[in-house]
Amino acid sequence: MFPRVLSRLSLSNLTNFPRCVSTSTPKLYATSRPEPGTSVTPPLTIEDVKVTPRAIQRLKQILTTGEKLRVEVDGGGCSGFEYKIRLDTKLGDDDRVLQMEGVEVVVDKLSLGYLRGATVDYYEDLMKTSFRIVDNPVAEKGCSCGSSFALKLD
Repeated sequence: MFPRVLSRLSLSNLTNFPRCVSTSTPKLYATSRPEPGTSVTPPLTIEDVKVTPRAIQRLKQILTTGEKLRVEVDGGGCSGFEYKIRLDTKLGDDDRVLQMEGVEVVVDKLSLGYLRGATVDYYEDLMKTSFRIVDNPVAEKGCSCGSSFALKLD
């Protein structure tokens, strides 16, 4: 049946259909694009994300030129959401950057909703050393390792 329908359509039949032809010339809109590697969103503030002096000190020791500490929230982990903290050199269009004492902390727009008001800390004990998120006002509970959390449902 499908081939028969196609065979009935010919170019002569299609010429009777109205055509949508624009007589106006396309408009070009001037947009200001940021330079590559620059952020178009406002910077982070200490009201958005806090960084402890211990974390800043450790970042000064380990960051190389152009590196930043990226903090993300992803679905998963044993409590529902998982913190992902890593060093990064790239910035995305929706990244927000907090600059403090010569170090930069980057949080993307989506993750900021789950981190607003939280604190980035550096933790050392006999078992491990790591950056971690503490005092997150939107987190109700977390797992014992501190890398995942559940949202408050109030």
